[in-house]
Amino acid sequence: MMNTQKIDLSQIKAIGFDLFNTLITAQPEGVSEAVARLLNSLQSQGFALEEEKFKKAYRESAVRIIKETRKHGRETHNRFWISATLQSLGYDVGPEDPRIAASIDAYFSAFMEYCHVIPGTFEMLNRLNGSYRLALLSNFTHPPAAEQLINGLGLTPFFDFILISGDLGYRKPHPFVFQRLAEGFGLPNHDILYVGDDPEPDINGSVRAGLQAVWFTYTRDHHIPTVPGVAPSGPEQPEFQVPRVSTWENFLFLLGVNN
Repeated sequence: MMNTQKIDLSQIKAIGFDLFNTLITAQPEGVSEAVARLLNSLQSQGFALEEEKFKKAYRESAVRIIKETRKHGRETHNRFWISATLQSLGYDVGPEDPRIAASIDAYFSAFMEYCHVIPGTFEMLNRLNGSYRLALLSNFTHPPAAEQLINGLGLTPFFDFILISGDLGYRKPHPFVFQRLAEGFGLPNHDILYVGDDPEPDINGSVRAGLQAVWFTYTRDHHIPTVPGVAPSGPEQPEFQVPRVSTWENFLFLLGVNN
């Protein structure tokens, strides 16, 4: 049975946003390009890796480690996936090896080319400026890449502060990250609205932490392909019945700032 949560517009003083599939989308081919750059970097540093074997081992390591992460909520990092992959292929390489660090930079270099801001996002953030305090809270394993991406897409100036799970040590839906969001705003949890696309980490997680929530379903409703790692990670529907919007115009109308 779905639990109903009615938002109290008069209470909302600040809004937190998810990143992927909420403010930006990533083209599916971007992940393939990123893995290709990762492999090329490792090969150029002396690892004799066969492409298909590496990709299979990398995929298996990533899935296994991310699955464990979702059990306890602590954030992981790509260096652990790569180290585990290389070890499974016969290389005794720890996660702090500088060759792995270089390969991570190569991997994330593809993101700037394959990520785009969702239509209407800049206009929406401009409209909210002055009426609400704004922040960004994203599950992202590698903070330097997140910072580069958010800056490069022109989103940074809109936010009072930005929280990345790789810095926090925990990822949504863990309540710790939402508490950090509330602390950043200096507001009671219920005075904060959180907007995201993924039912479990974004909606269920924020509501359980005492925030209000809006489910943003632009990618779902516009049938935009999503990629592993940023696609919805659990149930198709939130546990809580919250407002659902599929465009930023609808979101602004919901908040009463459409004029």
